[in-house]
This record gives sequence, C-alpha cells and structure tokens, in this order.
Amino acid sequence: MKRAYLSAAIALSLGMASSMALAQTTTGNSQPAQATAQQGGGGQSSVSSTSKVSAVATKHARELQSVEVTATAVSLGGGLMSEQDAPKAVSTITRAAIQQGAPGGTFVQAIQSIPGVFTSTDDFTGLNDGNYSIRGFTSDEVGTTVNGAPINDSGNYRVYATEYGDAENMGDITVQQGWPDVDQPISGAAGGSIGWATIDPSHTGGVDLSQTFGSNSYHRTFVRLNTGDMGPVRSWISYSDNDADIWDGPGQQKVTKVDGKVLWTIDDRNSISFSMQYNREVKNSYMHPTKAQAATDYDYNYSDIWTVPENVKSTSTSSCGPNVNYNVCYYKLHTNPYISWMGSADGEFTLNDSLHLSVVPYFQYGDGGGSGASAFKESTSDNNEYGYVNADLNGDGLIKNGTKGLVYSLSQNITYRPGVIAKLSQDLGLNDTLVYGVWWERPREQQNEVFTPIDTSTGTPSDIWAQTDLIRYPDGRVQAAYDEYTTTTTEKAFATNTWTPSDQWTVTAGISYLWAQRKGFDYEYPGSNYGPYYDQQFGGPFEATYHKWSPTVGTKFQLNDENQLYFGMGRTFRTPVNGALAQNGAAADLNANHPESGSFTAVNKPETATSADLGWRFYAPRVSVNIDAYAANFQNKQVSGYDENSGQTVYTSLPSVHMRGMNSEASVKLTDQFTLYGSYTYTVARQQDNVNSGSDGIYFTQGKTLINTPRNAAYASLDYKQGPLWASLNAKYSGAIWGDWSNTEKVGGYTTFNLSAGYHLPDFSTDFTQPYVKFNVFNIADHQALTWSYANPFLASSGQSTNPSAYATPATYSILQSRTYMITFGVSIH
Repeated sequence: MKRAYLSAAIALSLGMASSMALAQTTTGNSQPAQATAQQGGGGQSSVSSTSKVSAVATKHARELQSVEVTATAVSLGGGLMSEQDAPKAVSTITRAAIQQGAPGGTFVQAIQSIPGVFTSTDDFTGLNDGNYSIRGFTSDEVGTTVNGAPINDSGNYRVYATEYGDAENMGDITVQQGWPDVDQPISGAAGGSIGWATIDPSHTGGVDLSQTFGSNSYHRTFVRLNTGDMGPVRSWISYSDNDADIWDGPGQQKVTKVDGKVLWTIDDRNSISFSMQYNREVKNSYMHPTKAQAATDYDYNYSDIWTVPENVKSTSTSSCGPNVNYNVCYYKLHTNPYISWMGSADGEFTLNDSLHLSVVPYFQYGDGGGSGASAFKESTSDNNEYGYVNADLNGDGLIKNGTKGLVYSLSQNITYRPGVIAKLSQDLGLNDTLVYGVWWERPREQQNEVFTPIDTSTGTPSDIWAQTDLIRYPDGRVQAAYDEYTTTTTEKAFATNTWTPSDQWTVTAGISYLWAQRKGFDYEYPGSNYGPYYDQQFGGPFEATYHKWSPTVGTKFQLNDENQLYFGMGRTFRTPVNGALAQNGAAADLNANHPESGSFTAVNKPETATSADLGWRFYAPRVSVNIDAYAANFQNKQVSGYDENSGQTVYTSLPSVHMRGMNSEASVKLTDQFTLYGSYTYTVARQQDNVNSGSDGIYFTQGKTLINTPRNAAYASLDYKQGPLWASLNAKYSGAIWGDWSNTEKVGGYTTFNLSAGYHLPDFSTDFTQPYVKFNVFNIADHQALTWSYANPFLASSGQSTNPSAYATPATYSILQSRTYMITFGVSIH
C-alpha cells in the first residue's frame, strides 16, 4: 500500500483518541480484548483473537507457529479447554462452547467450567449480571476487557455482565487466573483478568436469525445483518430483544441490545476495526433472602400486594416476602432501569518488518441505577428538612404533619469514560521481542439518590428513571440522600520483554507503573439544614493520589512436544474504590464537626497482591492435562461496613489474606464421537488478622475463610458429536461457603446437572441455509441451594461470636433457579 494511506489510517486512530481526550477536558467541571494476543513486530493478531493471551511471541516462535499443524485442538474438552503456552495460569473457552450454552447467556455463565472460577446467577437467562470470583478474588478485583477496552466500573470496579453484548457475537473468552499482563488497560485488578472480543464480520452478506422460547415466559429474538465485503470494508450489526418473568416472584425483566462491528482491512498487515455495544434494561429486582427465610419459603421474594392506604411501619426489606403485606416490599418499587453504550476502535499497523503499533481508543456511557422505597413524612413546614415533603403521601387526601408515607428512591449513576491504550511491539532479533506503551483514561461519575412520588392507589412510581417529578425541598432544590461526583485520572506506562534463547525455553519479564488520582466531592443530605445534625448536610471535597510499580516475571520450559513446565510471579495493585474516599470522608467530616457523635478514621489504603504460579501442561492427540499450583498474599482487601455514628456505609479492610490452592483441568477424547472434560479447584483463602471496626469493636476474623470461596469446586462435561447432532451433559459442583467474614454462618455445597443438545438441519434452499434447533435444560434435578452471599456482614450470628460488642447482621443469599427449559430455532438468509 502507499505510505500515505498507512499514515492516514494511523492518524485516524490517534485522532480518535485525542478527540476523546479533548471532549473530556473541555467539559469544564470534573466529575466523577479481550486482551490482545500480541504477535510482535511481524504483525499482531487483532483483539478478536483471544487464545494464548499472554504469549508475546518472538519472531522465531511466530515462524514456527505459522507452519505448525495442531492435531490436539479438537480433543480439548469440546471447546472448554485450549492449548496455552504462557508462563502462568491461563484458560480459554472457545466460541464453539459458548454457542452451546444459554442463548442469552453472559460471559459469567460461559466461564463457569474454568478451574479457579466460582460463579452463580439469579437466573439462567443472562438477564441478570451474575456473580463470580477467581481464587477468592471477587469480580471487582478481577480486571475485565471487551475488544481491548476495560469494562469494570471506574468507581467501584464492579462488572455488570448483562450490558456487554449477545453470546452470538462473542469470540473466545480468556481468563488469566493469577494476574493480568502488564500491557492491559486495567487499574482495578488485585487478582486476575477476563477478556474477549466480538467476532469479526464475515466476508459473505446475509442475515442470521434465531428465536428462543423458555420457562417463565422467556422470549428472545436475535437478528444479525452481515454486509459482507464492500471493498476493503465489511461489517455486521445485531439486535436482540429479551424478556422473561422473575422466576420466583412477581415482576419482569426486559433487555434490549444492539451490537456492531466494522472492519477495514487496509492491507494484509494493517487494519482498523470499530465496535459498539448498546444495552437498555428495565428489570424488577430479585430479592436475596436470609438463610432462615429461604428455609421457610424457597421462593421468598418481593410482594405483589399493595395496600391502600398504608400506615408505614417499617422500611426494612428483611421481612419482605410474597405474602407479606408491607408496601415497602412491593415489587414495583424494586427495579433496575439502566442504559449504557460503549464504542471502541482497534488500529493494528505494521510500521516495518520489526515494528508494530496497536491503538485502542474507547468511550463508555451509562445512566441508571437500582431502586427501593423510603419512608418520608408529610410536612407543611418551610424548612429544608431531609425526609419531609409537603405532599399527601398516604393517599388520604390530607397533609398531616408527621404522617408517614412511601416514596420511590433511585440510586443512580451517570458515567462518561474516555480512554486510549497505545503500544508498540518491536522485534529486537529473532528471539527477542519488546512490547511497550501507555494507557490513559479520565472517567467522571455523578452519583446520587433522588425520590419521586408513588401512586397511592396502584403503588406505581411516578417515574422509575427518576428524571421527572422529583421530590424537592421548599426552596426548590431536589431532595437527595447523597450527591457524589468523582473524576478519576489514570495514567500507565508499561514494558514487557519475551526472550526465547532456545526452542525449549521462553522467558518473560514485564513492569508497569500506574498513577491514579481520584478527585471530587460527596455531600450527604445536600441542601438539608434543619433537624437532627446527622440528617443535615455534611461531607465535602476529597482528593487522593495513588501510584505503584507492578512487576511480573515468568519462564516456560518445553520438555518435549507434549510436556511443558512453567513458573511465574506477578504483583498487582488496585486503587481504592471511590466510595472509600467519598463515604469515609463524609463520615469523618460529620464526626469532626460533631464530636458528641464519636470518632471515625478514614483508612483508604490500596489493595495489593503478590501471586505465583507453578504448573505443568500436557498436550497429546487424545489426552490433555493442565495442573497449576498457586499462592497469593493479598493485602488491604476493601470491604464495606457501617458507621453507627453517622449512619453511613463506609469502607474498611481485611489487613491480610493468604490464598493457596490448585487448579486443574483435563480433556480426554474417548472416541471420535465422545469427549470428556473435567476441572477441579481447591482453594484455601484465610484471613491473617482480626479486624478493628472502631466503634463496633474487634471482629475475630483471623484464620477465617473469605466469603464466597468454597474449598472445593468441580466441573465435568461429556460431549457427543455425530454428523449434524450434538449434545453436552455437564455437572457443576460448588462446595460450602461462609456467609460472613467471621464465619458464623455457613451454607452447604450443591451440584447441578445441565443438558444442551442441538441438530443442524439440511438447508431449506440456497437462500435459507444452516437451519438448526437447540435445546437447553438447566438444573435438571430441580435442586434447591443458596449459591452466593450478598450482604457480606462481618458477623451473621451474634450468638456464636466471642466478641460481645459486635453487631450481627443477617447474611442474604442468591438462590439457585429451579429447573428451566429453553428451545431455540435459527437460520441464515442470503
């Protein structure tokens, strides 16, 4: 190609990044890949390629791989296992395996078989985000990327899996169980990483259609339009409409998604792709019952009863259930409205035979939140007093001072997130490759909790999005429980070197330096200037800067064609969540101005971890095995607590946690038709210290196990393929988990059995091709179990504690969905 075209393409990618930065810095006020499979200067595979995510291959290694014919790939667990060559633990789920699962499934459901991963979900449709941890590190401590762009929330690092695309558009998903590569755009990972990319557009135009029906009135329509080749450009855009009833109570879930991708192939060594994910969801929430509530009624959930009028007696949802006559528990008041979209580009440019440039700019937007009910009081006063409103709240036609009534509350978040990662891959010789680059982003988040009236005759909120008809103070200001605003500037530089002194040895070493600044304000009860001091405005601005070096090192020894040994170490770093600065700072401000309330010291240390992997891999034509032993020392794990002086949720930390364990997986090709896959995870994650909670005394957590970290977990799958027919029967075992940090409440382990089967029908005609039918059954035995601890209290049962001053809070849990069926019909039109 002409050099002018390449220069223009590079300028386009860099220009996109700079325009994002300009758009961010000109807004005035500050508010709050798949990891790339680097292939060095000879040309990098795009972020659509996801296996061997850690392999920064040298030029000599790439030459060998380009002529290597792998005979073992078909034997690897029906797509649940892939060949790896990184000097640390890495696992990949292939696209073929993902397509066999739930048609609307999220990446959380797709990775449940990977060793070291522990997952759960409120339902099998994929319309709820689900939960996961890896080796004891929770999802907000595991970095996640899509098409090379980070998707962990920039404030609290959580991942909302439903937002990011349809399963039909996912490529392979790669998990690094121990630590991310230093070149990944991740600042919130004390543990490992997850990454995937959407599929590249096909060269042939057409339309892919599928329709799914299932239990609990589940309906799903998926349409993808493929343009095919239009000169050097090809693209696709997809749409899906998903809805289902809440399976254990009243309410519905409705999610609409639009994904798209455009690929411009400039020549055989240069390309630019553009990707987009849009999500709109309006969902009634699942209630998470206590252990006692679930034992009384497994389908414990929010109420479908609304009483008119009601004398509000309690705002606690702890006693909510399907037949409890508390309007505060009415299901219409517990919703999750949210809109999000993310756009990113991936420019891959070969500057010369030994130098390659990769540029990934991105922008993310989100708006919405989660809701509940709050008890306010009627008032005719002109004072700005939080929780009082000049309105008829109980529907009796009168405004009586002090009469209680309910209002709808929405804790909402608005996010604007621009960023760019740029890196160069340079071959220093046949056996030496250096990758170096920078990452920058500057998201801003606006968070608050506002209120809107409820129709007292129906229990319906005035506006579930809380955009209109907001409750205000007498002076016209919007009444809010809090108003928080954060700008987070992150800058990272990194370099990693891969050296292969011989065909047997590979040595990697990397280092990154990350600098992050959180800056903003948090005001509790903004505008309130009357009533008890703890209900009047308090809080203020905050600012903190964090920086740390993160080194990694690893070596792999290829003993022979079948066996390899590896050892790696990495140090990770996670800046505190924005709430640790905002809410802790607000609580400290109240206590400083009102000494009679007590004292509170805000502690905001970053999380750090040092991890090591020692493993063996064996790949043969019919049998493949991977065994990995690991150890991690984790410091300053941030957990939420409660400051009774200010009435605020605050953050404290578990000073030190040690994780030790083993991950293993194996694939056996029993016959040409049958493949057996199994994985096993053994995890010991023990706290090394007691926690001093301040006013609530000392919790005796030393020697106790982390919440949601089973000692044993296993997965087994038997796959069958014969001509157009395929089937997969799998079993998943999760061991017992603790519901609180002090280990006073435990829930037992459980096993689920699931079946997927499908048949590829003959083409209907030359225009209607690849018709198929797919059948999924989840939890075949209709087992009942508590699967995930949500409330995460320090103490769930005071009667079992040796600390008499400790305050006990019930743990709440996600529950396993009952037996569920889905059937999907699909076809392609050309």
